Amino acid sequence: MNAHPTHPPAFPRIEQVGLDGLLVRFAESLTEPANRAAIALRAAVEQVQWEGVEECSTSLVSVFVRFDPLHLDHAVLRHQLGQLMHSQDWYAAPMPTGRRLFHIPTVYGTDLAPQLVEAAEKAGLSEAQAIASLSGAQTRVTTIGFAPGQPYLGTLPEEWNIPRQTSLTPQVPVGALVVAIRQLVLFSVSTPTGWRHIGQTAARLFRPDTETPFLLRPGDEVRFPSIGRAEYENLKTDPSAGIRQEALT
Repeated sequence: MNAHPTHPPAFPRIEQVGLDGLLVRFAESLTEPANRAAIALRAAVEQVQWEGVEECSTSLVSVFVRFDPLHLDHAVLRHQLGQLMHSQDWYAAPMPTGRRLFHIPTVYGTDLAPQLVEAAEKAGLSEAQAIASLSGAQTRVTTIGFAPGQPYLGTLPEEWNIPRQTSLTPQVPVGALVVAIRQLVLFSVSTPTGWRHIGQTAARLFRPDTETPFLLRPGDEVRFPSIGRAEYENLKTDPSAGIRQEALT
């Protein structure tokens, strides 16, 4: 992801969200340090376990803290968050422990992911170069959103700063890997999308019948190694979908 040597002007800042929430915002748009700060601060808030705090979640560059207003008020929580925010430089904070690296086998192109060539052309790459770039990238789960367990992943090399489509693809399947604006999204549901469908996996990211229904968490990292069509067909009946994981230090 991109380096960002200085804090953006006017950040970080705390904003009120309704009657029972505060938002700590680290930037207006995605950068590596702002995403790092959000993930690290969320872990810190969860670790201190302030009484009255009921939920803590992250977006790309911010942390939302929801609290019980019968036991905590905005002023007290804002003061606690302010002290925590000033305790270190969150833009340079170490990533939380417990993160994992996933290897998710992916078919690039073919009729399964028919927009690879179009996306490669937008990036100024040949099809082979595009597959090498995408399959060789190690991306961070920057946030989970849009659908249950669905990750946004980044940031890809500069050539992948390609726009979204001007129209929607009517439907992509579960496990579709799509690309735009230097990010990947791996779909946990079948849905329309304006991002280009460049890879297909057998991954099932949302498993509501398990103790951990979301396979991926913000801060995890993912690689998408290239496989052939025959191997993909075999993985469709494999409960693990061929996914490997290892601990990150």
